[in-house]
Amino acid sequence: MNRIDRKFKSLKLKNKKAFIAYITAGDPSLVVTAKLVPELEKAGVDILELGIPFSDPMADGPTIQAASHRALVGGVRISKIFRMVGSLRKNTDMPIVFMTYYNPVFKYGVKKFIDDCSRYGVDGVIVPDLPCEEAGALVKHAKARGVAAIFLAAPTSTVARIKKIAGFSTGFIYYVSLTGVTGARRDLPVEMGSKVRCIKSVTKTPVCVGFGVSDAAQAKSVAKIADGVIVGSAIVSVIANNTGKRDLVAKVVKFTKSLARAVHNA
Repeated sequence: MNRIDRKFKSLKLKNKKAFIAYITAGDPSLVVTAKLVPELEKAGVDILELGIPFSDPMADGPTIQAASHRALVGGVRISKIFRMVGSLRKNTDMPIVFMTYYNPVFKYGVKKFIDDCSRYGVDGVIVPDLPCEEAGALVKHAKARGVAAIFLAAPTSTVARIKKIAGFSTGFIYYVSLTGVTGARRDLPVEMGSKVRCIKSVTKTPVCVGFGVSDAAQAKSVAKIADGVIVGSAIVSVIANNTGKRDLVAKVVKFTKSLARAVHNA
């Protein structure tokens, strides 16, 4: 049982839902990211999604695209992110999940990537542009190393496809609440509840909802129906708006606390 499984088990015993926060590694720098991670854990983040920047992040909207660009311009590379996580592991046991795209993983080497996830303390991987039917190598190596392979289900996914996704996913299933790319939205789809219930009816794997959740009120409403709530672009926006300011970490922590409180009190 890796850290993700233990976290969901612990939260279930407390009758609470998971709050999952996304930030882009190296935005605005790896030094700032390393400062943010332990503070986010203190702020109530249950699982951290750490984005590996990529030049063509097709599932991401302008907010995270810009964050990836800033990180790449700053010289962030996968090897540096792994070393940062390894260093962070001296002081945190918070589950950490990498979110990236298949091109960087393929170039790094699928087996080497998963081996290094295990070596440095990364608990799971999300690769949005890698469908489960083509993920045999990643799933095989991940299973061997105890790393969760997390796949995405969408509003357009049929019941048959959801069953297939559930058969491959470990850790949790990432339900994309809307069609399109990441980014904060004013309103979330009304059919989200029925879709989450449909997924939960065919699997015991936790179902977490992301894409579009932008504030505490939305996070609380999603937490009432899902096992976890994922917030990314809204947090990345706070980072972007405070880059270069002394109170960047404090501003991000303040916003994150409000989201965590909403999810945990749903």
